[in-house]
Amino acid sequence: MWQVVHIATTEGEAKEIKDKLTAEGFLVKLESMSEGGFQIKVPEVEAEDVHQFLNDAL
Repeated sequence: MWQVVHIATTEGEAKEIKDKLTAEGFLVKLESMSEGGFQIKVPEVEAEDVHQFLNDAL
């Protein structure tokens, strides 16, 4: 099951975050939202680690 860990407002921001997470070895999926923006999703089992990484990286 995939869990949303961040919502990016632009495609560029979403890709940048995805690249950082992928470089750390996380599995990442981007999903466009109908009202604009992009959901950044990771497997549920990795969500806590990703949140910690994002808090330090962003």
